[in-house]
Amino acid sequence: MAQHETDAVIVGAGPVGLFAVFQCGMVKVRCHVVDALEAVGGQLSALYPEKPIYDIPGHPSILAADLVERLSEQAAPFGPTFHFDTQVSTLARLDDGRWLCGLSNGDSIAARAVIICAGGGAFGPNRPPLDGLAQYEGTSVFYLVRKREDFRGKNVVIAGGGDSAVDWAISLAEVAAKVMVVHRRPKFRAAPESEARLKQLAESGGVELVVPYQLHGLEGENGKLSAVVVATLEGEAKRLEADVLLPFYGLSSDLGPIAQWNLGMDRNLIAVDPATGATDAPGIYAAGDICSYPGKLKLILSGFAEAARVAHSAHDVVHPGEALHFEHSTTSGVPKA
Repeated sequence: MAQHETDAVIVGAGPVGLFAVFQCGMVKVRCHVVDALEAVGGQLSALYPEKPIYDIPGHPSILAADLVERLSEQAAPFGPTFHFDTQVSTLARLDDGRWLCGLSNGDSIAARAVIICAGGGAFGPNRPPLDGLAQYEGTSVFYLVRKREDFRGKNVVIAGGGDSAVDWAISLAEVAAKVMVVHRRPKFRAAPESEARLKQLAESGGVELVVPYQLHGLEGENGKLSAVVVATLEGEAKRLEADVLLPFYGLSSDLGPIAQWNLGMDRNLIAVDPATGATDAPGIYAAGDICSYPGKLKLILSGFAEAARVAHSAHDVVHPGEALHFEHSTTSGVPKA
């Protein structure tokens, strides 16, 4: 169990959390970032990476995955420490005024400020009920794609029928040796144009549609997958040689431990002061979809503005008595971490 110290803990590595890292860095606030998923990007990475977003200023259209990549690059100069597949389980005030964040993996982080950018709460993958699944997670079974290059030349089985399954099947077909899509029925739940593109790829041999089948079992050893066994509802089994399984059955979410932190709430959201992003607990702030105030708009661009606001508020807690002389980035540049 490791004990860490930093200036601020950011809860959530979605787009708002990533931009909060950048904004905190600009005011010399060091950050650790905690997320229940296994990679950055939140819903953008997990649910619709290949879908365009049209309301990001300066980008008439940008793919969700590309936006996450740009935000990650923007945050990188400040050297944030990420804690993936982890939740902040407990939050306690220390005698010196700092907050101690107890993590679900047994580690802890002490910080002057806590910035909650958790979207709709803690998101986690819906795992398929397969025997021995845990031994392959993180090595051969993944619920998010960080870099599609990781799958170059591999036999990939994708399970699911929604946008993320279809989008990644289309994308990974360009780099993987083979892509097999397992779904319980011929009709997919993805955007019509994406489904049409997938079926065109299937007709040309770019992907293999394994329908109507469901996941039935895994074969391999020492965390290395060799095959995925699928079966029809009638029990007819089929073995697919595979290096990787990507089960895309969506995410489940709830406030999780956040609901136990005794923060002022507004209909399952965290109530904040719109001028500062502050909650009713000193040193704790919220930005993005998780926060509520009069006139709140649930848009990514609103979350970006809120991230800048809470970073400036956190500066006053992290560096008490130190005046923050506001400068535009064109003047200040990007300070070194």
